[in-house]
Amino acid sequence: MNGIVSQNDVPSPQVKGADSPDVLLDVILATLDDAKAEDTVTIDLHGKSSMGDYIVVTSGRSNRHVGAIADQLSRALKDKGYGRVTVEGLPHCDWVLIDAKEVIVHVFRPEVREFYNLEKMWLAPPPEADREPRRVDA
Repeated sequence: MNGIVSQNDVPSPQVKGADSPDVLLDVILATLDDAKAEDTVTIDLHGKSSMGDYIVVTSGRSNRHVGAIADQLSRALKDKGYGRVTVEGLPHCDWVLIDAKEVIVHVFRPEVREFYNLEKMWLAPPPEADREPRRVDA
């Protein structure tokens, strides 16, 4: 062997704590609780969307609180070995999105959360669930 290690020979680093989306969700919920986030709702996306496993919607009391929640959550995820997360909306802090891959977190000011009402959109049954089944003759 010539001492050269190919990319394929190097094991990928293990991400500690990244056991499952459920473990990630637990870390997120605990961090939101520590940050004094309010009215936290978890929406299970299994069978509804391929963009992730869960959406978490929560509120901060003010723009500053929303920004602090987002900052604390992104730091906690990095410290726990989840790497860098994508954070959008920090300049204004009305609505900050933290994309942690399997779990997407939306942190709102209360008025903005009420306006967009994401919970209603994601928790509503699909339109076809309201219809009666109908017979189709071939």
